[in-house]
Amino acid sequence: MTHWDDLRTVLELVRHGTLSGAGQALGVSYTTVARRIARAEAALDARLFERLADGYRPTEAARLVAVHAAEMQVSEDALLRGLSGRDGRLSGPLTLTAPQLLIAHVLAPVLDEFTATYPDVDLQVRATNDILDLTRREADLALRVSREPGDTLKGLRLVSQDRAIFATQKWADRFADDPTAPLDWILFASYQGLSEKLKQAAPGARVRYRFDDMIALAGAVQAGLGAAWMPVFLGRALPGLVPLPVLPPQPYADIWLLAHPDLWSSAKVAALRTVMVRHLRASRANFVADEGLVDR
Repeated sequence: MTHWDDLRTVLELVRHGTLSGAGQALGVSYTTVARRIARAEAALDARLFERLADGYRPTEAARLVAVHAAEMQVSEDALLRGLSGRDGRLSGPLTLTAPQLLIAHVLAPVLDEFTATYPDVDLQVRATNDILDLTRREADLALRVSREPGDTLKGLRLVSQDRAIFATQKWADRFADDPTAPLDWILFASYQGLSEKLKQAAPGARVRYRFDDMIALAGAVQAGLGAAWMPVFLGRALPGLVPLPVLPPQPYADIWLLAHPDLWSSAKVAALRTVMVRHLRASRANFVADEGLVDR
């Protein structure tokens, strides 16, 4: 007789190819993965994987098991979402995912009020820029910065945002004295280079650093390594930074609160949503530029 845990383990090992990868996805040790695979092979009387030096290679039998296990997982996820969506209790687990920067500089008062008001809710916050799968219940609620969050989830646009150029006062004074002087620039890794408008406004601008993480990039700007575009709320929140009026602020991606439609009306999701909407909409002025940021 096969067990669902064993079939799900086969699925994750097909997906990830290693015991450690499957174990991480399942939240178990690699020895547990190996034991479950052996148990599944015995129950099905079939060899599911070739054991190789660089990982586990699935056989055709394993791929067939994975197809059916994936279908079973979809059904299980739908069942659990449906039950959670009907849960009227303000207690038990609730998982929120959000980017690290929003947690540090935006969400603290939201989380403080929510946990004080609903102490029986076991709130877990997954701080990541990765897009977690709400359909598979990797989180119940997601706070995301996006221009278009898609149409498979239910959500609210909480606030619109602007971005502006920020640097230390030293760089601001240098630019004010001579807009053509050398200006070190810090780019996010996905950007190809400086725009033509920026080059015209600051002929001395030159890319000196690239970072693939916004926290690291912001820290580099605070350390005086150069100037960078960043969300207005972040530039205002970080000590030692001032607007650098090389170019006017620009519209930036909005902040959305998202959940699977099945969970949108559950008591815990609705309670956290209410607190978050109130806080963020009350502070929406922190996310957009004012005249002091626009005028050079």
